Amino acid sequence: MAGTDGEPEAWVSVSTSSVSEREGFEWFNAMVGDAVMPLSITSAYTDRFRGTATSLHLPRTGVSSFSFSPGSARRTPAHIRLGDPECFFLLLVHGSPIGLEQGRSSTLLHAGDLALFDTSQPLACEFEDHDRLSRLTLLRLPRATVPLPANRTDALLGTRLSARGGVGALLASFLGGLRENAEECDAEELRRLDGVGAALATAFLAGQLPGPPVVPPETHRQALLARIQAFIEHNLRDPELGPTTVAAHHHISVRLLHQLFQGRPETVSATIRRRRLERGRADLADHRLGHRSIGETAARWGFRHQADFARAFRLAYGMSPSEFRQERRAATGPHGAHGAGSSAPYADR
Repeated sequence: MAGTDGEPEAWVSVSTSSVSEREGFEWFNAMVGDAVMPLSITSAYTDRFRGTATSLHLPRTGVSSFSFSPGSARRTPAHIRLGDPECFFLLLVHGSPIGLEQGRSSTLLHAGDLALFDTSQPLACEFEDHDRLSRLTLLRLPRATVPLPANRTDALLGTRLSARGGVGALLASFLGGLRENAEECDAEELRRLDGVGAALATAFLAGQLPGPPVVPPETHRQALLARIQAFIEHNLRDPELGPTTVAAHHHISVRLLHQLFQGRPETVSATIRRRRLERGRADLADHRLGHRSIGETAARWGFRHQADFARAFRLAYGMSPSEFRQERRAATGPHGAHGAGSSAPYADR
């Protein structure tokens, strides 16, 4: 979903709790048809169906998380004629097992598994664990943006793709942590996250293809940058994080690491410092963390000394961490509610 100025909005959440219990199943069925693709859902729980969806639409990709009562889903040739977004979707399972069938392949996916499906081919899914809600995340990849040979990519459809190591683990971690990170991002940062997700997905799928490597050099470079950015994001709290540790983890030289960042808005060190400051600033703005000292916040995000954090914070935001916290409290009140005369949250953008 986009804002009125064309910029991507943050996560949008909807739920069957917004309609009556009797209407919940039909509402969810229609919502999935609009948000993902036309299909038919059946369930033994139509009279008490529960479902939620949370989506983030980005310029090239999109991420949606779903939680819903057991049932099954079918996409037939009639559904495809009704509407085809011409996309691949990477499915990440979080909860109970999911049966997936497409083309000549069928598989049972467990928590932590990834699978690929194509909106232009019939599809069947089974969500039959009656003790738990099914939970999954979908990454939308328009086929035109995936630089891989279609005939070889089709071999992956409906198969289990492990996300327990390598690029798959990075991709699963990126998808799992995207909501927390995206909520703190402005429009330009969301575009960068869009590129990270697309590059990680392409690198992951390329590594699963049978036969010789097929990733073009520029795509390989973008995938490596995406892996580096994901690594930085998930290790901000480590005070040892820096160009040397980043390069060593990815088995490249520090010189090559700096070359990868040439032409980008920031160096490696500047990227690490900015993200640490942004996460520290978000903590200081959170009234639920008011008990945490400035020094504890600095240490939590990888600053060895409170003075280093305070100096960098003032340089970036024009005030000290304590001044920012006081201003935030004055604007929102002691419990996060806006004070008199305030009609909107403190702008983090």
